Amino acid sequence: MSKEMKELQKGWHSVMETVHSNPHVVAFMNSRVGQYLDDHPFVALSMLVFIAASAIPVAFFLVFVVATTVVACIGVIVMEGFVISLGGLTLLCVLGGLGMLSLAVSGVLSVCYMSLTTLLSYWPTPDSLSKKEIANGSRFLPSNPPALDQDDANKKTE
Repeated sequence: MSKEMKELQKGWHSVMETVHSNPHVVAFMNSRVGQYLDDHPFVALSMLVFIAASAIPVAFFLVFVVATTVVACIGVIVMEGFVISLGGLTLLCVLGGLGMLSLAVSGVLSVCYMSLTTLLSYWPTPDSLSKKEIANGSRFLPSNPPALDQDDANKKTE
């Protein structure tokens, strides 16, 4: 046997000694599963190959789950921010429109009030009519004219 092969065999033997002296391995080998796998090397080799081969797909799946969760959380935060911003902008537009509408209605009502009060200030009342207008039968008289002065009534009958 060559010198290199003997060194490789020594290295392999020291690795196996380290593995067999590990307390976790000793505890596993003393269990029922460990004893079964020690008695059935083909099953042990099949399980080892299955575990080694399934490690990569399981790792990819876990990376996918973590990445999907992170992206979903970020997406929810971004989407929530977008929806809140859109709602706030809509509320701002509605309130601005309501403010303009209230200003317009207030302006129209103010103009109507000013116009009506100005017109009504020129409207003659029976108290403001002169005696001459009453005697001439002004059209602004109410339906029941007030009683005329007794002196005026006496002068008319004479």
